[in-house]
Amino acid sequence: MELVQCKNLYKKFDNQEILKNINLTIPKGKIIGLLGKNGMGKTTLIKLINDLLTPTSGEILINGKNPGVQSKKVISYLPERTYLDKGMTVKQVLKYFEEFYDNFNRERAEKLLKDLDLEINKKISHMSKGMQEKLQLILVMSREAELYILDEPLGGVDPATRDYILDTILSNFKEGASVLISTHLIADIERILDDVIFIDKGEIKLTSSADELRRKENASIDEIFRRSFKC
Repeated sequence: MELVQCKNLYKKFDNQEILKNINLTIPKGKIIGLLGKNGMGKTTLIKLINDLLTPTSGEILINGKNPGVQSKKVISYLPERTYLDKGMTVKQVLKYFEEFYDNFNRERAEKLLKDLDLEINKKISHMSKGMQEKLQLILVMSREAELYILDEPLGGVDPATRDYILDTILSNFKEGASVLISTHLIADIERILDDVIFIDKGEIKLTSSADELRRKENASIDEIFRRSFKC
């Protein structure tokens, strides 16, 4: 059984089609790039999979079932925007996640905090935007989930930190799980991808193994994307 299936999926806002006839599957044990320019439907698709939006038509299945309470145990989700309570300390946030998610690994979270130089007693309101995004990534990757969905995980960090964050993702997701990474920073992330999905103007334009696509086109994923979707 596929981890995620999207069948004939459409989403409209105010009669404007944001997603059109999305058909895709997310298998187990893969790191997959959901690649597209900003405003092309990546975040809308992710919110549908996370049951934060309802499809206009079509169907989403998570482990063969419609999204709901059970799928929230399966998926660990990093949203594009910071959602943390600014009045809490890092230690208080860890305690909250530990109590809320029975698959949260506190020991892993504390190790990652040290690796990324984040102080456990620091108040979130005293942290920079980049530090807050690192903390959110730690919280997400410290769950023993089946699917990690990361929406623009590199957007708020400096280039020097990006490789370290990618290595953090690679070395900390549950064995046999999948990772879906939405980004427009393709050159920064393509080295870790098994598969790619190109999305443009709400439509899936291409799905492929990353290595096969590179061999076929004799180019990097970033170069192929730029050629395919010139402004």
